[in-house]
Amino acid sequence: MRVHHFNAGTMRPAGGRLIDGRGGLGHRAELICHCLLVEAGSELVLVETGMGTPSVRRPGEWLGNAFVQLVGARPSLAETAVEQVKRLGYAVEDVRHVVLTHLDLDHAGGLVDFPEATVHVYEEELRTLRSPASAAERWRYRGVQFEHGPKWMSYADLGEEWFGFGAVRELKGLPPDILLVPLAGHTRGHAGVAVLSDDGWQLNAGDAYFFHDEIDPVRPYCPPGLALFERKVQMVPAQRRENQRRLRELRRDHREVTVFSAHDPVELRRLS
Repeated sequence: MRVHHFNAGTMRPAGGRLIDGRGGLGHRAELICHCLLVEAGSELVLVETGMGTPSVRRPGEWLGNAFVQLVGARPSLAETAVEQVKRLGYAVEDVRHVVLTHLDLDHAGGLVDFPEATVHVYEEELRTLRSPASAAERWRYRGVQFEHGPKWMSYADLGEEWFGFGAVRELKGLPPDILLVPLAGHTRGHAGVAVLSDDGWQLNAGDAYFFHDEIDPVRPYCPPGLALFERKVQMVPAQRRENQRRLRELRRDHREVTVFSAHDPVELRRLS
């Protein structure tokens, strides 16, 4: 399967700077919304949706003023997933399936732009959206983003073995080479999405980590400010740490699997 990588939403935290690798102060902090468009036979599969077109017209309502200010969200129409699908030569209707790592506002905000697509997500994540257990969970999910009534298809957190991870081997209506991989921690129902592309396995690890060196198998590193942010937005700390450890082992032991996260621009540049 052919896979296209693109950024569907840029964020620049005010006053922030990012350590680029281990060599000292680097570029101004920038976070992205890393999406995939997968050509699966006659249909298209979108992995993640970014912030969506309403974030351009009414960012405060769609994303929440607190989020916009916290991350320095810079939504633009040109970066939305729907516009990038069109630039690749496809119609919106060609996207028949959307697979999400989780339902945070910067991952699911673009669902409204693909209203006819079936949306695949872990059952625990959908349950949390419908019945949040805390103020933190209520804050991270924006009800307005789901008012159009997405066509949900949810899956239990069980599956067959995939490089040491349990994974859902058959997502309904999709090829067997697109998998949901449990990576809870950032949210209770957080998952990775693995795709067997023409270049081998690619694993979108979502928000399981935020910085490219964080899953370095020898010397893992994350800039202190970004590490603090990770801890502030995590829901299950022990599971997040354990899954990062397992991702380091995956990178060390299986070079045939390309692992990347949702918000690191360095990883996107490597794959584009």
